[in-house]
Amino acid sequence: MQEFLVSAKPDLAQARDAWLRTLARERRMSPLTVDAYERDTRQFLQFLTGHLAGPPSLSDIKNLRAADLRAFLAFRRNDGAGARTLGRGLAGLRSFLRHLERRGLVNAAGATALRAPRQPKSLPKPLNAVDARRITDAHEQLTEEPWIAARDAAIMTLLYGSGLRISEALGLQARELADSADRTIRVSGKGGKTRLVPILPVTLDAVAAYRRLCPFPLEAQGLLFRGAKGGPLNPGVLQRAMRRLRSALDLPETATPHALRHSFATHLLGRGGDLRTIQELLGHASLSTTQIYTGVDTERLLAVYESAHPRA
Repeated sequence: MQEFLVSAKPDLAQARDAWLRTLARERRMSPLTVDAYERDTRQFLQFLTGHLAGPPSLSDIKNLRAADLRAFLAFRRNDGAGARTLGRGLAGLRSFLRHLERRGLVNAAGATALRAPRQPKSLPKPLNAVDARRITDAHEQLTEEPWIAARDAAIMTLLYGSGLRISEALGLQARELADSADRTIRVSGKGGKTRLVPILPVTLDAVAAYRRLCPFPLEAQGLLFRGAKGGPLNPGVLQRAMRRLRSALDLPETATPHALRHSFATHLLGRGGDLRTIQELLGHASLSTTQIYTGVDTERLLAVYESAHPRA
């Protein structure tokens, strides 16, 4: 992690350094998250230097009130930070203060009680049906390794055909999808919740093609999808494959692996699927999460309007 000059007295600066090392080494947070938390807390300490007319110490942090944190959020908002940035910044501060609290150095109640800024609701950006099918068919043109092309095609087909998250697809064991007669699989989703999802014949065919070509033994209890050296497949590899596809197929930047899951839900809704069923298939804990797709399917609304309105 790059070193920056921090506006704080030695006791607080050292405590912050120890917290950042804990995030990286013990909690194994991603480097990007650690960098973001470093930046957010550095900005907070710079704000406090002006707010308190001098570099803050641990005793100043101990005496922080919720009003001080609100003042920092207002300062960042006036500086152009959006709700998502402010929310992430508050999450970083809470993590830092809880770290200090566990060591008996401060009380983090003020930060815990402070509500995060309301996040804007962004609609999913699904692909149309034609582009979704093009993505699942084009991998063999973009790699010299047939088994890797088959692997990527099988995963993309799973994401679009069954609405899986990337982590859910990459976490499948080799024993899954081994029997063409089994048209469903049990998936472990967020929070360890499991659900039953249907499998299309085209998905079974894609997985079977990958199995035939995979150069590594696929033990029943091992992972189904392997990396180039036989180990676990990193999600970033799939993201890079999608970037190559976007370039080759002239697709928008919104065409991501997760967009295939959005496409699954939107296309089901557009063809008459009910929200409760789609909620179960996606593994959403709340129906309100699934309802965002009702704001996406404008194509279906326009088709119904044009076919039903007397003057259309």
